[in-house]
Amino acid sequence: MTREERLEYVKYRIESARKTFQAAKVLSDNGFWNSAVNRLYYAVFYAVNALLVLNEIQTKSHSSTKSQFALHFVKSGRFDKKYGRLLSELFDWRQKGDYENIFDYNSDLVEQLFEPTLEMIELIEKEINNTNLLTSK
Repeated sequence: MTREERLEYVKYRIESARKTFQAAKVLSDNGFWNSAVNRLYYAVFYAVNALLVLNEIQTKSHSSTKSQFALHFVKSGRFDKKYGRLLSELFDWRQKGDYENIFDYNSDLVEQLFEPTLEMIELIEKEINNTNLLTSK
């Protein structure tokens, strides 16, 4: 991936994170709790993926995305441990909601996920913008 392609990809992924977060709100507002959890996970996943790609850290799976984020951004102290936990919890909850036979989340769990999810997306976006790579040539 060229530098220009990488930067375009990062912009696309951040935009996808924002749109996916909004989709989660619509789903939640209509009582589609499992689908809202799915979209919240993907919103964070897209943002984390953008950050990793910007830093030329390659991943090939959701698990490697989680571990690379933890290694390069949480363990280094650039991001609080709570964001590593949030990514892992959203991943696990998405898996459960998507693949368990008879399982439904409810408003009590889902509604409390919006604030930390948005906070994480905004923090990643700020980190990306602070690199100046998106604006410099």
